[in-house]
Amino acid sequence: MSSGYGEFPGTRPRRLRATPALRRMVAEHRVHPADLVLPAFVREGAAEPVPLASMPGVVQHTRDSLRKAAVEALEAGVSGIMLFGVPETKDAVGSAGTDPEGILQVAIRDVRAEVGEALVIMSDLCLDESTDHGHCGVLDGHGRVDNDATLARYAEMALVQAEAGARVLGPSGMMDGQIGHVRRALDEAGHQEVSLLAYTAKYTSAFYGPFRDAVESGLTGDRTTYQQDPANAREALRELALDLAEGADMVMVKPGLPYLDVLRRVADEVAVPVAAYQVSGEYAMIEAAAGQGWIERERAIDESLLAFKRAGADVVLTYWAVEAARRAARG
Repeated sequence: MSSGYGEFPGTRPRRLRATPALRRMVAEHRVHPADLVLPAFVREGAAEPVPLASMPGVVQHTRDSLRKAAVEALEAGVSGIMLFGVPETKDAVGSAGTDPEGILQVAIRDVRAEVGEALVIMSDLCLDESTDHGHCGVLDGHGRVDNDATLARYAEMALVQAEAGARVLGPSGMMDGQIGHVRRALDEAGHQEVSLLAYTAKYTSAFYGPFRDAVESGLTGDRTTYQQDPANAREALRELALDLAEGADMVMVKPGLPYLDVLRRVADEVAVPVAAYQVSGEYAMIEAAAGQGWIERERAIDESLLAFKRAGADVVLTYWAVEAARRAARG
């Protein structure tokens, strides 16, 4: 009797999809809680957490609620927390970013006191959260970001963040030479154990809008002169080679889903850990569509995270880190 399947009736890939247990056994990629890092915002002077309208479920933390969020992440099995500070006062040079008592440095100390080394404490090393013009560096007399003057500020930031207790620093401004400059500053100050997560391919993207709400950015103009052009992929490999030569311990592609091709190319090139950042706009899109009932929320979240793993990411920064970790732990 004919099977109705043609010439090769014994070849049926669907056999390995027949049950949930079988599909789980042969899955090529998995999201493990330890793969995930939680980005978190802390607002100076906040008396209670401030919800973000453009990112449902995400808040600007108080110092107390940030401590609780760090413990929650640790208990869920998340590996790290990436901290962003929102200072009350901003100025042209981002003074809060290099003040040992600035909100980000205070938050680093708070989280370190709460969780010790059990959670990897990561900090954003950039000026955009503390400058009144919203750019990632200091401006010259013509209103342009001054690359080399900004590097000096990054070195100062690196030292106060390391001294506050950050284990991993994330230079995210896309200044030429930032990894090498910060690495030298850290080493000369005796902070050889502090790692650098290079934002190797950070694209000038429309998907950062909700993040700018979260850090109350006063950005004027755009960042096209220093962040990478979305049209370019090979350029990311040039940035990658430079970051590795300058001493990057890990590298990252940001945003995530729109740049999976770049993520794959970077992962194929390196022997260091590769991270992807599922940015605020990606988060907001899924939450908004799910809120309208247009997509299945949990399935969409999990599918998006699997896409990063499939494309080669070892580490994923996502605002769903705790939720996704709990779901992954349940299998």
